[in-house]
Amino acid sequence: MARRTKEEALQTRNRILDAAEQVFYDKGVSRTSLADIAAHAGVTRGAIYWHFENKGDLFTAMFDRVLLPLDEFGAPPANAEEAANDDPLARLASVLKWCLQAAANDPRRRRVFDILFLKCEFVDEMGPVKERHQKSMREGVGKIEADLILAIGKGQLPADLDTRRSALYVHAFVGGFLRDTLLLPASDDFVSHIDAFIDACIDALRTSRALRRDRHAS
Repeated sequence: MARRTKEEALQTRNRILDAAEQVFYDKGVSRTSLADIAAHAGVTRGAIYWHFENKGDLFTAMFDRVLLPLDEFGAPPANAEEAANDDPLARLASVLKWCLQAAANDPRRRRVFDILFLKCEFVDEMGPVKERHQKSMREGVGKIEADLILAIGKGQLPADLDTRRSALYVHAFVGGFLRDTLLLPASDDFVSHIDAFIDACIDALRTSRALRRDRHAS
């Protein structure tokens, strides 16, 4: 009985999250009330408060379901053999390509990023969500920088690469791609250029003087 109750609670929680995702997408976050979400999910407002503190908490849980795999960045090798075979630059390129392809092709991810980038106002109860999103962005930049440092150690990138500036550059590129694929029509076909975009980004890390610590050097 206890197991069934837990399963039912999980099903209800997921149904609420599914409803929130759809209603946020249809109406925008600021125009959506918990009553709207409850009605769409077929539950009471009390059921929502059983699982989530407020709309901001619900939004965060919805977003957490589609987080990109940034934990793969900056992970140090576990042992000497793994260190010898480690290819941090290839891993960086592979994870970035996966992130962009998943965001472009997975309907759930597209909806959630559409909500985050285009239909969310960080006001009132959404203030903590903004702070959490900022924290997530800072952590993402930090993890990208960690992989860049590993790549320098392997001789894959210039020793004088400004890793902080470069990590910000890569993160801004990914965020810009996500926004553009949401705002521009499908005929622009960003997805077919993903591999070339990432390859160009990696080439810039290797060769751009603007990404070096002394960018004015000849």
